[in-house]
Amino acid sequence: MWATRLGIAAVVAFVAGPLLAHFHVLPALAGFAVFVLGGLLGIIAAVSGIVRMARGGGVGAGLAVGVVLTVTFLIVAAGGRNVPRINDITTDTASPPRFVAAGSIAANQGRDMTYPGPSFAEQQRAGYPDLAPLQVAASPDDVYKRVEAIAQQMPTWQITRRDPAAHALEGVDTTPLFQFQDDFVIEVRPQDGGSVVQMRSKSRDGKGDIGANAARIKAFFAKLG
Repeated sequence: MWATRLGIAAVVAFVAGPLLAHFHVLPALAGFAVFVLGGLLGIIAAVSGIVRMARGGGVGAGLAVGVVLTVTFLIVAAGGRNVPRINDITTDTASPPRFVAAGSIAANQGRDMTYPGPSFAEQQRAGYPDLAPLQVAASPDDVYKRVEAIAQQMPTWQITRRDPAAHALEGVDTTPLFQFQDDFVIEVRPQDGGSVVQMRSKSRDGKGDIGANAARIKAFFAKLG
């Protein structure tokens, strides 16, 4: 009985969290917390169901539901298992791209948009050793035009700043399910007769990002390169 009740509660939380966040009934982080609660209840339901079965009670609905939710939850959680708990990622830790427009957005009022410094840089190097700026054999003007064109095609991106003179672009990426919003900035800098593209991506919520910011940079560079 308890396994079944826990299973029902787990399903409700597991489904309600993403839906409430997606439709802005709850903030993204709160919706994610409800989702995590559903996953934890699913694990408890699975354990309760196993205990019930071991005592001769048979395989109940709570066990089946608990196992399904536990597996799903663990798959989601595994995505952030081996990444550092930092939420500001940049391809240049010594001279990171600077946010200009992001600070004027209402959601960022009162937030420090400067790069956190050496502690983040050290964790980033350990967690994402392959993350690097993108070298392009073309002028900054030409590369910036490509950056802008590709950025406009990204379905979840909203561009908040275009600066052709500085070869810089800023925007916000909104995740489809929980509606988490991350700020990003891209700078095209001259280097050795060509260009180097530097990008920085910073989450608005949480201390970690389960790898989302680094993945965003790599995905954009893959399209640009």
